[in-house]
Amino acid sequence: MSATPIEITIRPITPPEVPAIAALAREIWQASYPGIITQEQIDFMLEQRYGHERLYDDLEDADKWLDQALLGERRVGFAFSELRKGEFKLDKLYIHPDVQRRGVGGQMIEHVAARARKLGYPALVLQVNKRNTKAIASYQKYGFVVRETTVEDLGRYVMDDFVMEKKL
Repeated sequence: MSATPIEITIRPITPPEVPAIAALAREIWQASYPGIITQEQIDFMLEQRYGHERLYDDLEDADKWLDQALLGERRVGFAFSELRKGEFKLDKLYIHPDVQRRGVGGQMIEHVAARARKLGYPALVLQVNKRNTKAIASYQKYGFVVRETTVEDLGRYVMDDFVMEKKL
């Protein structure tokens, strides 16, 4: 049985909030990815995707949107979306474990989907690790289906993912 849904506020991330987003990413990844990928790969991915300079660069990119979920004053999650290869991609969606299964992810997905619809995109796409069964089940709950599989060699690591799509 799922817990009572909670109402969040969604707003853009600003440059002064970058360190807090990087810290939240680390907290969520440490709770979510052990057992799916190695600690070395977790550290590598956090540095590659959530290093402060990378986040500042993402904030400056007109084809990227970085949003955060707030429960009162507490930051409980974030979603990054972008235009990539002619599609609207939900690039990152992370919700703090103690508020998961309370509708926060669904509200963030709908926020991103509304932006995609407004810009004229017929679908929202994302990539998810094939072994991240909790995330896959959550995405399916919100209308995503597996479109294809992809393997990306990052040098030291390989990302073995599903590409999922939600028609808008």
